[in-house]
Amino acid sequence: MSMLVDPAVKYPRPASLALPDRTWPHQTAHRVPIWMSTDLRDGNQALFEPMNGETKLRMFKMLVDIGFKEIEVAFPAASRTDFDFVRTLIEGGHIPDDVTIEVITQAREDLIRETFEALRGVPRAIVHLYNATAPAWRQTVFGMSRAEVQQLAVQGTQLIRQLADAQTEFGTKWTFQYSPETFSTTEPDFALSVCNAVIEAWQPTVDHPMIINLPATVEASTPNVYADQIEWMHRHLTQREAVILSVHPHNDRGTAVAAAELAVMAGAQRVEGCLFGHGERTGNVDLVTLALNLYSQGVSPGLDFSNLPAIARAVEQCTALPVHPRHPYAGDLVFTAFSGSHQDAIRKGLAVQQTDAPWAVPYLPIDPKDIGASYEAVIRVNSQSGKGGITYLLESTYDMVIPRRAQVEFSGIVQAEADSTGREMTPSALWALFQAEYMATSGPWQLLHHQISEGTGQTRIDLVVQTPQGERRLHGHGNGPLDAAWQAVQALGLPAGAQWHGFEEHAIGQGADATALAWVEVGAPGVSTSVYGAGRHPHMVSASLQALVQAINRLIIQAAN
Repeated sequence: MSMLVDPAVKYPRPASLALPDRTWPHQTAHRVPIWMSTDLRDGNQALFEPMNGETKLRMFKMLVDIGFKEIEVAFPAASRTDFDFVRTLIEGGHIPDDVTIEVITQAREDLIRETFEALRGVPRAIVHLYNATAPAWRQTVFGMSRAEVQQLAVQGTQLIRQLADAQTEFGTKWTFQYSPETFSTTEPDFALSVCNAVIEAWQPTVDHPMIINLPATVEASTPNVYADQIEWMHRHLTQREAVILSVHPHNDRGTAVAAAELAVMAGAQRVEGCLFGHGERTGNVDLVTLALNLYSQGVSPGLDFSNLPAIARAVEQCTALPVHPRHPYAGDLVFTAFSGSHQDAIRKGLAVQQTDAPWAVPYLPIDPKDIGASYEAVIRVNSQSGKGGITYLLESTYDMVIPRRAQVEFSGIVQAEADSTGREMTPSALWALFQAEYMATSGPWQLLHHQISEGTGQTRIDLVVQTPQGERRLHGHGNGPLDAAWQAVQALGLPAGAQWHGFEEHAIGQGADATALAWVEVGAPGVSTSVYGAGRHPHMVSASLQALVQAINRLIIQAAN
């Protein structure tokens, strides 16, 4: 099967909304919406392996630290994991006083009742009710009429009101949210009818508003059409002053960020999305990009991405999804220039940029340092630039792969060496410099011996480490040898706040002569970038332990400088 000569036969153009007096094109992107993270629900359900309770709690705490005040944490009636996580947040006292958790439920009585059981004792909660309203869902999926779909939404609303009014012993502050799922492909008059019927059933007030959330569940048109839909609803919703108008764009057409920005111009007050655009299919709208787009135009978004690389690494660990190296603002290569002309322009721009002057460096929309990146990552060489091709030479000559973020660090070391010697850096010189920097770093610790034993679901490791005070015998338990070793070395006193960020391993050579090259990434507050150590050994575990010790030695040295 091939692409159609006339795709309009199969994919008719969606109808646009007649709104000749639209006002959103005359607005500017300056209003900061209420941010609602759905990483723990919508984002979580789209992972190869959904997060467990421990990982979800780690992500929740990070979202709180970033500054989110509304966080959708679960579909508690969908799984025991989600139900238990809601209970953990409530019973463990993990919800700060200024944060409201949100849970979602379909318009089914049994699911709604179980949702309220999960929320017993919560100080504040948004209960998010949804049902699909678009023709394809009404007719094909559910076999329901317009009237039946609307009645389903109203009945769900009435039950939530009943259960909220009945659960008074905890003094919970309830907020109700309704989403006509598939709003963007629903007939506007019907979407309005359902939303107004729900508003009538809930009876919000200015002091206690409800949320009407209008999802582009499937992004089916250009962002301007979605903005027209939002502005039309904004004008026609009843009790508008008692309604917080929210949007939930998806990224099927790759324009979710633009759709969200235009929707806010069109009257939306709140945006739901995920860090780095995680979510079903092509994902939800990317809240990092949205927030930093505002920041780049002089508007404080109210979210703290001062250490965006660390946030990206944490999200990668929690979700097992990589952040693309060209991802806006957060990608490892997003501020990197390989082109000689780009490098020249950036160098000149940085040379004249004054600290207190408006930012005006060519090719860099914001100052990388504002979000925790370094200038060392900006100007690099590759095999095409004619200026060294560090990564290319080491891979092609020594079969050695350097992690992306370590490439940035090592290129700075190479540049310093080239500047001091004035000589061309040959492959053999690069290899020698690499070994000296990452595999023979002088530092306070030296690994002398290790022994591993496996228990029930745990690995135990015993280490003998040479320290300035003499030999120390350490032991630790963990999910594997490296995790156990990290627990063991805590006894030696790492720099305050030190964290183990990542591990990579690959083979050098083939067959009987192959050896393992391991990389360990660590970091600590006060050290501007991640620090790497490397280890090479015929056995992977030995290589990884060598890499860990080298990484810690390099971290201690950098933390002291």
